[in-house]
Amino acid sequence: MSDAEQRAKDEGPAREVSAAVERHIQRDLLEELLQAKEAEIGPPSSEVREWAAEIFGDAETMAADEKSTATRSVP
Repeated sequence: MSDAEQRAKDEGPAREVSAAVERHIQRDLLEELLQAKEAEIGPPSSEVREWAAEIFGDAETMAADEKSTATRSVP
């Protein structure tokens, strides 16, 4: 880990901003990948869309639970 990354990790709010930016970049990259795959093989079926919506919903719930737990443990 670089010195800049370590400082961002140690600085509370700066760490949260850094994590939010990282998540945004990951979402952008995922969107690009999905668009490329859709162009290559066509759009997903309704079943696949429903499955993906369920999986992403579960992931969002888990992330919210983790954030809530982390917030409660910070003094």
